[in-house]
Amino acid sequence: MPNALIVTAVYMFIPMLIAIITQKLIYRESLKSLGLSWKLNKWFLVAWLLPLIIVFATLAISLLFPGVEYSPTMSEELERIKSIVTPEELKQIQSDLAAVPSYVLILTRILQGLIAGVTINAVFGFGEELGWRGLLQTELNFMGFWKSSAIIGLTWGVWHAPLILQGHNYPQHPQIGVLMMTILTLLLSPIYSYIRIKSKSVIAAAIMHGTTNALAVLPISLIKGGNDLTVGITGLAGLIAIAIVIIGLFAYDYFLAKEPVMSK
Repeated sequence: MPNALIVTAVYMFIPMLIAIITQKLIYRESLKSLGLSWKLNKWFLVAWLLPLIIVFATLAISLLFPGVEYSPTMSEELERIKSIVTPEELKQIQSDLAAVPSYVLILTRILQGLIAGVTINAVFGFGEELGWRGLLQTELNFMGFWKSSAIIGLTWGVWHAPLILQGHNYPQHPQIGVLMMTILTLLLSPIYSYIRIKSKSVIAAAIMHGTTNALAVLPISLIKGGNDLTVGITGLAGLIAIAIVIIGLFAYDYFLAKEPVMSK
C-alpha cells in the first residue's frame, strides 16, 4: 500500500515534467505562458470550495441508490484500513472515533480536506495540471472550449489507465474502472478548464484538483453499501453530481458571465 501511494505520487508529476521539457527545451518559452500566475481573484476561492458542492451532491445521490445508507460512524472506512493496520491499532482508532461526536468528525474531515487541498494536494495537483490545463489547453485553445476540454479529458483518463488496472480507485472492477475513470475525467475537464480560463491561472486548477482529491474519501466514508462503480466521486453518483455542476456552470456562463466561455 505505501509503495502504491509513492508510485501514484510520482506518476502525478509526469505531465508537469513533459510540459516543462516541451516549453523550455523545444519551444524555448517561459512557463508563465502556460498560466503560471499567482495573481489571486475570486475564481481561486471557487476552485477551493466547489469540490465541497460536488462531494455533498455525491453523498446525497449515493444515498438514493438501493442498499446504500448513511453511516456517520465511518464503519466502511474502518473496514478498508483493516489490511494496513494492526488489530491493536484498529481497536485504538475505533475507540478514538467512538469518543468523538459524528458531526465533529465530519467537520474535521472537511477542514483537513480543505487545508490539504490548498497545500500538499495542490502541489500534486499542479504536477498534473501544468500538463493538462497548462500545456495542452494552451495548445488546443484554437479548437474552442468544448472540443479542447474533451480531448484533454480523454487524454487525462487514458493516462490514468495503468494505475486503474493496478486497482487504484476501482479495486473491485479495475477493467471497467478504466472506462469509468475516463468518463470521470471527461466530465471534470470542462470544470477545471473553466476555472483555469476564468482565473487566468493553472494554479487555481491545481487547487481544485488537489481539493477534489483530498475530499473524495468523504462521501464513501459516510455511507454503507454500494461498490466502487456506484458510490463516491469516482462512481456513478459522482458522475451525476459532476454533470449537475457542469449544467450549473453553463447556466452561469450563459446568463451571468460578463465574458462567456462555454456559451460562445
